[in-house]
Amino acid sequence: MSGDGSDEVARIALTHPALLKTRAFINGAWIDGERRVAVTNPATGVEIASVPDLGGDETKRAVMAADKALPAWRAHSAKERSAVLRRWFELILSHKEDLARLMTAEQGKPLAEARSEIAYAAAFIEWFSEEGKRSYGDIIPGHTRDTRIWVDRRPVGVVAAITPWNFPAAMITRKVAPALAAGCTVVLKPSELTPFSALALAALSVEAGVPDGVFNVVTGTPEAIGDILVSDPRVAKFTFTGSTAVGKLLAARCMSTVKRVSLELGGNAPFIVCADADIDAAIAGALASKFRNTGQTCVCANRFLVHDAVYDAFAEGLAERARALRVGDGLASETDQGPLIDLRAVAKVRAHVADAIQHGARVVTGGETHIAGKPYLKPTVLTNVAADALLCREETFGPIAGLVRVSSNDEAVTLANASRAGLASYLYTRDFNLAHGICEALDYGMVGLNTGLISTEVAPFGGCKESGIGREGSHYGLGEFQELRTVCARLDDGLTR
Repeated sequence: MSGDGSDEVARIALTHPALLKTRAFINGAWIDGERRVAVTNPATGVEIASVPDLGGDETKRAVMAADKALPAWRAHSAKERSAVLRRWFELILSHKEDLARLMTAEQGKPLAEARSEIAYAAAFIEWFSEEGKRSYGDIIPGHTRDTRIWVDRRPVGVVAAITPWNFPAAMITRKVAPALAAGCTVVLKPSELTPFSALALAALSVEAGVPDGVFNVVTGTPEAIGDILVSDPRVAKFTFTGSTAVGKLLAARCMSTVKRVSLELGGNAPFIVCADADIDAAIAGALASKFRNTGQTCVCANRFLVHDAVYDAFAEGLAERARALRVGDGLASETDQGPLIDLRAVAKVRAHVADAIQHGARVVTGGETHIAGKPYLKPTVLTNVAADALLCREETFGPIAGLVRVSSNDEAVTLANASRAGLASYLYTRDFNLAHGICEALDYGMVGLNTGLISTEVAPFGGCKESGIGREGSHYGLGEFQELRTVCARLDDGLTR
């Protein structure tokens, strides 16, 4: 579909229209570029507006600005930086509705989910505004009588961040808030599919008092921008959320200047339902994990490994709940599920459904395009899914729940661990000893035990194996943007007596 972008802007109905920024943000100034890239509402196919498609020269300007701003921002006390971040947090909450409507327009998620994400995004800024004041060092007993050793934490330097389209605000604040709290400066490249959330956050950061050059947003297609961010020696830290394949390539290129690297990559989350599980609770958790954001989350359940004893009851209950989900345009009505981000995503999900059926799966509900249009798929539940089907081997990123029947907990754990992904996993059981044993056995960075929602600013988020390096959120997340410095001091003889 196509149409007049001004109609789309009017439909967003912002209370503060100035939050819709259509220029990039470098060194405190809003800048244009020679080329522009259109941003389309995935729910309607209509262009909302466009943003600059920046290249290497503009990205170098942003890195230069961040490098120039670094000494002064680093010299701020932790309390001073905290006060700025706190004001940013409060401004985000005060503009929550506008930010949510912008997000739904550019990303497609239901408005209720967008509101929740804005609150979640703001929570990272609140958390790190406080945690930055608690960045403690150590005093180590000297190895000789006349030495003293202390260890302190220093900001790593200029940070380059690349964030994805599926959580256009939270994936930004989860990186930018700890970086700024630690005393680093940032060059952010948001997804070209969802830049408006990033630019609105930048506008509010100015109002909060973030100095020029401390937070920069470069917009456009990734190649030219990414080339600079991974190669410029002034960038000390590179943090990326996205696909495993792209993350590997970018991390390898960062090694030319030995940058610190954090990666949050793809998942293939198993969802284990044991024979003794509370089935109603497991169904509710599955619904929250699988169908949130139309299944477009890196931690959403991708494979349901359900014990034979409860398989039929779980399948029937999940299908009933999935069938009741309201699908549609989040700006037009109350919805539970929006469109997929684009038609390429639709094609991948449909291919996974077709492959599962070829392997013997049965469609219990869904499996086809929704009446709302091509970007929309009906929430789908498949039974009798083979463990070697594509949707078990690859991250689907769509509203498809594929159920694999297992006969034992050992079989479930073996299948769960048979993946190079190691981000999130889920387990439902009422047996504490069993829960402890399976949690120990699961080779994943995170386990949701009797819950389908595991993300919070107070706990570390990240995976193992090919799902990434490092952790975001919690006090562990602050350390990702700091270097340890050891001072070994020899004291004057007169001071040791």
